[in-house]
Amino acid sequence: MQYLLMIYQSEAEYAKRDAAENQKMLEEYGAFTQSIVQSGNFKAADRLQPTTTATTVRVRDGKTLTTDGPFAETHEQLAGYYLVEAKDLDAALAIAARIPSARIGSIEVRPIWVYN
Repeated sequence: MQYLLMIYQSEAEYAKRDAAENQKMLEEYGAFTQSIVQSGNFKAADRLQPTTTATTVRVRDGKTLTTDGPFAETHEQLAGYYLVEAKDLDAALAIAARIPSARIGSIEVRPIWVYN
């Protein structure tokens, strides 16, 4: 079964980290990604640009409305994701717990709805 592991962390807190801390975390992400590629769990992953680059789209009464920025103000922002293959939720949760940002943010794990 496929699961989307959504990585949330505070952009404000990330900006306060020094270059050495950020470089160490990037190296940890590289090692983590290699490990799930080698295990066969990896399907896709991407890091997202900051929320300052986001545009939210709504359609109301047939009119398209756009707003700069994310839909909601939150303490943590969606920073990236992994799409993984796992035998069950417990396996997906174990993979999510190994994502480096789980130590400073949160990882939301959701099964993918497969259409037949």
